[in-house]
Amino acid sequence: MKRYTWAYLMARLPIAMSFLGHGLVRMPKLEQFSLGLTIEFNRTFFPLWLLQPFSYVLPFLELLTGILLLLGLFTRFALFLGGALMLILIFGSTMIEEWQNVAIQLFYGVYLAGLLALIDHNGISLDARSSKKPGSN
Repeated sequence: MKRYTWAYLMARLPIAMSFLGHGLVRMPKLEQFSLGLTIEFNRTFFPLWLLQPFSYVLPFLELLTGILLLLGLFTRFALFLGGALMLILIFGSTMIEEWQNVAIQLFYGVYLAGLLALIDHNGISLDARSSKKPGSN
């Protein structure tokens, strides 16, 4: 049973680092990121009043997802958050016909779904530590 726990950790950490990295690199250039995204989606039907706030919130949500997955804290929530972000990003990528991005985002979605399906093996995490009863090993 222990090998599945370690395997789950080794599957959770790379996706955690990816989300963390996406969020971290965008933080110092948040204004530029937002402007770039707004310009890129200007040719779609997305209204600016919806697009611009999303472009500012996205890096924070990526960062939050990455931190939670890295720590294994609220893992189920983090997986659902990551999945929701992928749905939004897939829809956006299809609107600008960036099919290579859709393929990558689909991979992320499947990866997150796999982690969710195997969440019972999330034994090396803060979630597992907090759910242990006093006196148990």
